Amino acid sequence: MKASVGKIGRVFVLRLEDGDMVPDCIEKFAEEKGIKVGQVVLVGGIGAGQVVVGPRKTAEMPPEPVLLPVDGAHEVEGVGIIAPDKDGKPVLHIHASLGRGGRTLTGCLRPGVKTWLVGEAVIYEILGTSAKRLPDKKSGFSLMEM
Repeated sequence: MKASVGKIGRVFVLRLEDGDMVPDCIEKFAEEKGIKVGQVVLVGGIGAGQVVVGPRKTAEMPPEPVLLPVDGAHEVEGVGIIAPDKDGKPVLHIHASLGRGGRTLTGCLRPGVKTWLVGEAVIYEILGTSAKRLPDKKSGFSLMEM
């Protein structure tokens, strides 16, 4: 395990509107406000896009993602972490559970996921931490490093 200590800075409350792209709009907001590292809590609706629900083969590196479509409006609750990439740009890694009609879809929200009607997010800025997202050769992912 790797760890870095920080403290809570500003707290932002956001209303995402119908059609806003997640995580794009949250990353853009973080960049505009100078948020380097933060925690994101999301509730509301998701109406389109794809969710990564795991690797096709557990032991294969780099993993091939299994993508499932968001078919119609779903309720959503999610949590994520913003951390800067190697160029200092904020990147949101967010996992969420989406529900509709008694069925649940859980996974990583990727670009192309759209808000349905409304999304509400709280960003807790974390100051003083050295967390960054850096490329990992083995997995092909950008992993958080301290």
